[in-house]
Amino acid sequence: MDKLNLLIVGVGGQGTLLASKILGTVALKMDFDVKVSEVHGMSQRGGSVVTYVRFGKKVYSPLIEKGEADLIIAFEELEALRWIDYLTGDGKMIINEQEIDPMPVIIGKAEYPENILETLKAEHSIYSLDALKIARRCGTIKAVNIVLLGVMARLIGIDRQIFADAIHEVVPAKVLDVNLKAFEEGYNYHR
Repeated sequence: MDKLNLLIVGVGGQGTLLASKILGTVALKMDFDVKVSEVHGMSQRGGSVVTYVRFGKKVYSPLIEKGEADLIIAFEELEALRWIDYLTGDGKMIINEQEIDPMPVIIGKAEYPENILETLKAEHSIYSLDALKIARRCGTIKAVNIVLLGVMARLIGIDRQIFADAIHEVVPAKVLDVNLKAFEEGYNYHR
């Protein structure tokens, strides 16, 4: 792998920003140039959050245009649907099988779309799993992001020790063990 254009998409509070910090650290450990850009919607109110992570020999801009993402990690199904147009033709998407109602659904102005996973899988390379269930089994639902990073590391072939070292550097000591366990669970997950 000589470059990667990656989107991390979710809603506020799901740990997308921590995931991007870990990925940035991983890229630096692999001697890549890395650019990270975070875009917050109403993230504190459960709104959409997207982080662009690009790394390679030389990266000039953090932004990724439609059709340029090699990989998208979606922390929630509707966010996967919203950002699918950014995936390259041969790109991959990792989706947490979780539905979080956005405000229009909560107040009754819209309905949550049905069959999102089936729709996306019909046309794209999709890897989906219940990362929330795995994180809960590890000891905290806050580790969904780390479970998904574990899946990503294995899927694209990044050495697990590089990720473990990055997690050690970025994650606070009081939650380090549970996050390392969540990473291993994601890395070893088989569908």
